[in-house]
Amino acid sequence: MNEIRTLQPQEISESFALSQFAFQYELSAEEQAERSRLTDPKQIWGCFVQEKLAAKLHLLPFHTWLNGQRFAMGGIAGVATWPEYRRNGMVAKLLLQALKVMKEQGQTLSFLAPFKFEFYRKYGWETYIDYLKYEIPVDKLPKFQASEGSSIIRVTRNWELLNPIYVQHALRFNGMLERDADWWNNKYFKHKSGMVALYENAHGERTGYVFYHIKEYTATIHEMVFLDEDARRGLWKFIADHDSMITKVEVKAPLDDQLPFLVHDPKFKQEKITYFSARIVDVEAFLAQYVFATRKAAEPVYLRISDPHADWNNGVYCLNFTGSGEKAQVTKLAEGELPAEELLVNCSIQTLTALFMGYQKAGFLARIERLQGSQEPISRLEAAIPKRTTYLADFF
Repeated sequence: MNEIRTLQPQEISESFALSQFAFQYELSAEEQAERSRLTDPKQIWGCFVQEKLAAKLHLLPFHTWLNGQRFAMGGIAGVATWPEYRRNGMVAKLLLQALKVMKEQGQTLSFLAPFKFEFYRKYGWETYIDYLKYEIPVDKLPKFQASEGSSIIRVTRNWELLNPIYVQHALRFNGMLERDADWWNNKYFKHKSGMVALYENAHGERTGYVFYHIKEYTATIHEMVFLDEDARRGLWKFIADHDSMITKVEVKAPLDDQLPFLVHDPKFKQEKITYFSARIVDVEAFLAQYVFATRKAAEPVYLRISDPHADWNNGVYCLNFTGSGEKAQVTKLAEGELPAEELLVNCSIQTLTALFMGYQKAGFLARIERLQGSQEPISRLEAAIPKRTTYLADFF
């Protein structure tokens, strides 16, 4: 009989052993002691066979932003199974348990980095991010000029200096992490080498930063954040001024980044990377919190959702736009309250997630038959969803 439960403190070393085997890395005794200190065993769910850990996943508490609204999000990480127990449905059981726990904890969203997208799609997660990866030769770096009176200030790795800038930047996207002191210090800075420089404009306002590392003539930009065009130009001029010691710059950027259009020669390596997956955990609570595009009162939208792995999501939801605000009145309808079939928009939980994260539009999803319904309610649904780029600068 398999048992699914959270780990006990004395079982943390078993979890580390499984992770090192599955993800092919080694921890020194010092690293293991440090990770033990920082790891909460209650955040690790294990499947035990005869009291031995056979499979596990980490369920991490996060918050993310979606259309500027803060959402509680459960991050799935460290999913692994010993080879002798694989293909016995243990990960499926752990994922279903995680969904129940996230719902109980009020986490209406879940993110994960899939080893194989099709595997997690079976359980309701769907792709929500693509990002750009640039490799820019030094002779093709931007030839920007910094604004008069602006300055670059090299600083220590002080999260309190960077976080106010990061938050303003992150709010522009759907799917960025809210970072606290622990995340900045023990995850973000911990495993990256390099320096941090702040951009200060002519008014003394700090409107950007860059965290970067130079090794073997390559400048790796871990993160470049700018709140306006002035900061973008100032930070890129700063990086370009390293030209005597580098041959190229590597950096990742959101999918809507416009740097190639701004430089004198955009013919450098640009790669599109598909990254994380997301899942709506609790449809009713999620829709009630969701910020829609500002609009006048309109006809309601009726969504019929199918979710074979979280039965609490199955059903028909009425989104009633009664005023000029950005929230909808959300009602899950009983069987006798259902509207006429031609008013319904039907989709799976994966499609709903791709749509409401802003990753895909309703019109496209209808064309590929991931959304089913009449044109008029589908058009109203598309108009109600704000247009915003999805992005995630972190990993877990």
